[in-house]
Amino acid sequence: MAKSVNPIEKTGVVTESLPNIMFKVKLDDPPVGGGEEILTYLSGKMRLHRIRVLVGDKVIMEMEPYGGKARITKRL
Repeated sequence: MAKSVNPIEKTGVVTESLPNIMFKVKLDDPPVGGGEEILTYLSGKMRLHRIRVLVGDKVIMEMEPYGGKARITKRL
């Protein structure tokens, strides 16, 4: 049986809106080396309830520990 991996929750600010409900988000608490930008997408619940995310919004996202894209789960 495969072990499930717990996602890491981070906060950030949306800096750019891209096609196909994708966003670039600048992390609030970046690792050593400055403000990192990450490619993110909306979670299914946010799409279902048509929650809009605009440039400048503060969001909470779940990141996989292996890297790749993050999923926006909440708008603050």
